[in-house]
Order: sequence, then C-alpha cells, then structure tokens
Amino acid sequence: MNNKLILLIFLALTGACTSNSSDSDATGNFETDEVIVSAEASGKVLQLDIQEGQALHAHQLVGYVDTIQLVLQKKQIQYSIQAVLARRANTTVQLSALQEQLANANKEKIRVENLLKADAATQKQLDDANNQVLVLEKQIGALNSTLTIANSSLKSETLPLQAQLDQVQDLIKKSKVVNPIEGTVLTQYTLKDEVVSPGKALYKIADLSTLTLRAYVSENQLAEIKIDQKVNVNVDAADGKYKPYEGIITWVSDKAEFTPKTIQTKDERANLVYAIKIKVKNDGFLKLGMYGEVKFNSPVLKTN
Repeated sequence: MNNKLILLIFLALTGACTSNSSDSDATGNFETDEVIVSAEASGKVLQLDIQEGQALHAHQLVGYVDTIQLVLQKKQIQYSIQAVLARRANTTVQLSALQEQLANANKEKIRVENLLKADAATQKQLDDANNQVLVLEKQIGALNSTLTIANSSLKSETLPLQAQLDQVQDLIKKSKVVNPIEGTVLTQYTLKDEVVSPGKALYKIADLSTLTLRAYVSENQLAEIKIDQKVNVNVDAADGKYKPYEGIITWVSDKAEFTPKTIQTKDERANLVYAIKIKVKNDGFLKLGMYGEVKFNSPVLKTN
C-alpha cells in the first residue's frame, strides 16, 4: 500500500514538472507598429468621433478643427483678387474705335485707287490714304501692346494673393482629422472642445489584425531559422493549456544585443542574443504585450 502511494506521488510530481516545463526555442512579447495621429491646425476641436477600442478605416474623416477664421481669411483674399482683376482693360472695347477708323481708312484708300484709275484723283491723294492706313495700324498695334502689358502686370499682382489663397486652402484641408490607416484606436489623448495646436497628439492607432512577436534567439539558433520560415507560436490559454498559431519570420537582426531585462533570469540576461520578428495573424485573442513561445522545427499547428 505504501509503495503504491509513493509511486502515485512520484508520477504526479513527474507529470507536474513535465507540464510546467517549456521546450520552446524562443520567447517574447507581441507588439505592433503604432501611429500617433496629431493635429495639423490650430483651433478648437469641434468634432472628434473616436473611442478607445473603436475600429477605423483608412482615410476615414473622424473630426475637424474650427476653420471660421480661415474661411473668412479665404474670402478676404478672394475679394482682393477680384479687385485687382477689375482694373483690367477691356482690349476689345479700347481698340474698337481705332479699328473702325482703320476700316473707314481702307475704304477711302480703295475709293481713291479707283478714282486714280479713272484720272479723277491724284497720286498724292492715294499716298495720303495709304499713310492714314499705316498710321492707324501702328496706333492699334501700340495700344494693343500697352493694354496687354497692363493686363499682364495686373495678373502678376494677383500671383502673391493666389499663393496666399492656396496656403489658406491647405490649412483648411489640414483642419480635417483624417485617419491614416486601417486599425483600432488604442489611446485617445484629446477630447472634443479642447483647443489644439499643430503637433498636438489626438489619438494612437494600430493595425491589430496582424501582430508581431518580437523574440530572441542565441547565436547557435541562427542556423535553424531564415526569413519567411513558418514556425509554431504558442500563447497561454485557459486551464494552463497553450493556444497554437502559425507565424512567419519576417526579420532577423544582424547585430547581437544583451538579453532584455524583462526576459529570462539575471544570469541569462547577460547573454548576447539576436532579435527576430514573427508575424502572426490575430483572430482577436492576441493582445499587445502578451507573452508568446516559439518552436522552430515542430510541425506548424493552425487554430480552428
């Protein structure tokens, strides 16, 4: 009886040690690239439709900063441009009188030519008619050149105003808060009705559909791994069990570093290791900072 009891206790202890031991090749924590969305304009936040944990689409409009002063400034510049352009000369109207005189001069020239053929006019009369046509043509050319230069000068005066208008329009565009990436809001830093300035953080967002397990391996393990290699990743689940995931190695550091203080024991932290990154598709169970274990050469298991 005593021997059986001793055997049962031994088997129980052996099983407990086996279940608690880890045969993983590497360990680490899940992380992701986080984007901090900041204000690009100054003013009061009139709308910011976000909540922590909310999923947002890329290029989604989530809010805007007060633009009343910018809109008024835009109108002022537009009125200034209109005032400058209103001083432009109407070339057609300005030249119409001389063009009418030229048309009459050409008619007179033709009439004198016909009279000269009939010996009813002199050569001097024809010369005078030709000179009158030439004078009017030169006057029209000179006036047209003057009006063109004047109008071009006025148009040049509007160029700085147009640049100011473009600048204000860009500020109005930047007053809109547009979400840059597909992801989930992690932290909200600013609330509606707060006054912000350019660079003020509004919220932090990250794509949680795929997480990165940053793990560490020794120099001896480098021969076991390569980029695009599929590995088995295990995370803690209920009842002391593991939940398996398929991971893909996407990066291996080319420089050794001391083991991070958060990893392993004090003695092991003095060892030189290489960081690796493993992409794991998230089914909603994985969380940032969660601990994960990696097995390189075991069959890759997939979750149902």
